[in-house]
Amino acid sequence: MANKNPELPVHIQADAVTLEGTLALPQETEAVVIFAHGSGSSRHSSRNRFVAGVLQGAGIGTLLFDLLTEEEDTVYETRFNIPLLTERLIATTQWLKKKPQAEKFGTGNLNVGYFGASTGAAAALGAAAALGNDIGAVVSRGGRPDLAIESIGRVLSPVLLIVGGLDDVVIQLNQQAYGFIKAEKALEIVPGATHLFEEPGTLEEVARLATEWFGGHLTSQESG
Repeated sequence: MANKNPELPVHIQADAVTLEGTLALPQETEAVVIFAHGSGSSRHSSRNRFVAGVLQGAGIGTLLFDLLTEEEDTVYETRFNIPLLTERLIATTQWLKKKPQAEKFGTGNLNVGYFGASTGAAAALGAAAALGNDIGAVVSRGGRPDLAIESIGRVLSPVLLIVGGLDDVVIQLNQQAYGFIKAEKALEIVPGATHLFEEPGTLEEVARLATEWFGGHLTSQESG
């Protein structure tokens, strides 16, 4: 599906740093999904960009951004600093909803969801726990929800965990974390997929599942 929504470069102020992002908002959208990438990745992640394009095609806005600056991303420990990544995601969410961004982009009244991959999923769950009902839904792709185990029970948002069927260790970690989630939840295992969903058709299945989840919880009409 061709993406015809203009991608707007944005600069997000989070404490003392500026994070680079890309915002795409279909006309008359009701929602925006903020992407939290995994360690060693960025807003340019081909997998996240693919899912974002499918969401945009379904009328859902997307914001892909760098959780870390280029300098920070060179430090291995920082990539796995879940509290820091969570703080950055919270700051980005608040940035998008406040003036002047809310007036400039029309994001003030949009429903917000999170799509997290790998360590970004832990940040998404931690941020959702902190922001409560302000976050309408969370989707994790090959995520590490176990890294947010202390906060996962406070998440109010509906949570969808998606794991590759061949990603044995991560399946176990997701199954364990699933038991701690008290909100509406679902666990989907994609047959034949490894951790990065590189096998034919598997990333398309991730995008389909995510679009249905966000469509059902962030918009007035379910995607079909």
